[in-house]
Amino acid sequence: MERVYSKSMRDEKNIFEISLTTGFLIFTVVAFIGVLYEQWYALHKLFLAGSWSLFFTHLLFLTMISFLVYGGILYHLTRIGYFKRFSRNQNFPDKELKLILGGMAPRLTVLVPSYKEESRVIMQTLLSAAFQIYPRRRVVLLIDNPPVTASSGHDYRLLTEARSLPKMLTEYFDTHKQRFIQEEREFLNRNMSGEAVIDQELERISALWTTLERYFSDKIDSYEIESHVDELFLNLIYEKLKSIFTEKISNNKPLTMDEIEQEYRFLIILFDVEIDFFERKKYLNLSHASNKAMNLNSYIGLIGGSFREDKTEEGTLLVKCEAKDALFSIPETDYFITLDADSLVVPEYSSRLISIMETPKNSDIGIAQTPYSAIPGAVNKIERIAGATTDIQYMIHQGFTFFNATYWVGANALIRAAALNDIKEVVKERGYDIQKFIQDKTVIEDTESSIDLAKNKWRLYNHPERLAYSATPPDFGSLVIQRRRWANGGLLIMPKLIRYLLGELSFSRFSEGFFRLHYLVSIAAVNVGLLMLMVLPFGKEFNSLWLPLTSLTYYILYARDLSQNGYRISDVFRVYALNLLLIPVNLGGVFKSIEQALTGKHIPFGRTPKIQGRTAASPLYIIASYLLFLQFLAGGLYSIYKGFVYPGCFSLLNASFLLYAIMRFIGFKESLEDFMHIVSKNRFVDKMANSLTTVTTTII
Repeated sequence: MERVYSKSMRDEKNIFEISLTTGFLIFTVVAFIGVLYEQWYALHKLFLAGSWSLFFTHLLFLTMISFLVYGGILYHLTRIGYFKRFSRNQNFPDKELKLILGGMAPRLTVLVPSYKEESRVIMQTLLSAAFQIYPRRRVVLLIDNPPVTASSGHDYRLLTEARSLPKMLTEYFDTHKQRFIQEEREFLNRNMSGEAVIDQELERISALWTTLERYFSDKIDSYEIESHVDELFLNLIYEKLKSIFTEKISNNKPLTMDEIEQEYRFLIILFDVEIDFFERKKYLNLSHASNKAMNLNSYIGLIGGSFREDKTEEGTLLVKCEAKDALFSIPETDYFITLDADSLVVPEYSSRLISIMETPKNSDIGIAQTPYSAIPGAVNKIERIAGATTDIQYMIHQGFTFFNATYWVGANALIRAAALNDIKEVVKERGYDIQKFIQDKTVIEDTESSIDLAKNKWRLYNHPERLAYSATPPDFGSLVIQRRRWANGGLLIMPKLIRYLLGELSFSRFSEGFFRLHYLVSIAAVNVGLLMLMVLPFGKEFNSLWLPLTSLTYYILYARDLSQNGYRISDVFRVYALNLLLIPVNLGGVFKSIEQALTGKHIPFGRTPKIQGRTAASPLYIIASYLLFLQFLAGGLYSIYKGFVYPGCFSLLNASFLLYAIMRFIGFKESLEDFMHIVSKNRFVDKMANSLTTVTTTII
């Protein structure tokens, strides 16, 4: 978790961090100029001598180094943007309270897409959505589990439990809401008849506060904590709600009758939520594409309509009809919150972000969000270090917002319904018209939709406050699936981004493109560049004192940011080791993008598993990791033998980091288990044959 500072300390800290980063940025640029001078001088000599192989090797080397430095400079700039935005951030609780109690709050629907999630995971997410302090909210669980015909088994249990949770929670919230509606009605009757006495009314409302404080305290005490996720859930939701009533009880400020009436209204609003679920795969004429985007699109396309079911020989159709003939109706909404089923948001998430978006100057914000933070407290090494990279990405996205170049990060977001309608398309699927609001051409649907929104003059906004958290994969197998998906799609989206950037030639569009382009191509370029720097036989002519200085300040600042986010400074080395381990994984995702570009076939959406126990990793990536280690080791020893000491030591250093990553983040025993698991199922040979090209390219 981030360290907490007083306002004066925070202001001083922000000024210091901005100054430090600016100085480091200048240092990095000077070091890069030194590299350019050395390499251009060498290129000039090679060109005049006609040594074309060395000339092009130097040129390739310079290109790779330039892109890596580009990423380092971008990190410095986003860090400056982050601290500038953080220093200017100011919340307006009075405005939020007016939005909540004023009776004119925009309509809100929270959508929770879910696929084969455990009921405990769904329950926590639904409760975090349901306990949003916002009036008349709707929460809809979008169940995307495949239809199950058998009345037993693991999939049947997950599906039936997911269906039952909304009904159970509706009864829970409605019971409390009806109680407080009755309490408010009795108060209003006393007030209208003149029977209300201020001291007695204060005692009554204080008694209700005390009851709720004890209620949430009992919830905390009786909650069975199984993991750090449970601890965060209690802290974000029940502890927060308890503290609200503790503060009300301890506040000695006298209340007027109007203020007491507002307090009754607040109690009702706290439990005023409608919770439902929807299964798109029950209906033939809704999209059955296996990705989160189309799960969301299917429900968003039904907003404002009334529907009945028509049974046919092929299956069930969902048909629009008059309200009087409908099986169900879906009310209109002004805002959506999309919230992954393994994510948590604080109770003030919706009121804070909607109050910002409802400000007239922000009427062009299409999406407001707080890029999710990692759930703190993980004891698993790979989960903790992968979470560290997530928390650094939070800072980077805040910096992107400063330069009007941020992207939608899909784990949570507040979305203006009007913005989605502006980017709506109608496509054909299995002969049916399907409405598409969020793109699903790639598996990073939120990234492509960000460009669609920007093209239609909608801004994206990251609020500089941590209001949302999401789970990090707890083992290498599940992390492979997540990070391979993240790496797949950037290259496919790049042409659309370039067309958007060229649509207006201006400095602001150039600045925006500087950040947006790196976000899309960095995974491909950085991983290819790192691999080539470590594997290709660059000789002693590439020795440079300037070169390590170009990345020195990046790692110093990265370590500093890790420390300020609650991690150890030494974790910067573990992050580096994890990034080496993920080179084959990231390149696997990149090659999937290339495959889609060449074949035109959509790549299946790889959902990150949330299961009990360990997710087995693909042996292909485990083998690639070991081969990469052997390459670093052999290449380093050979370079030193040939007299290329600096490149050789660099390669051996990376071999040691990668060995550490294999040992700590995969495990030797686990590597063997996953390998033998595939062999025992007689699938290893087929997998090796089908993926030979990808693996060979990845290693070489």
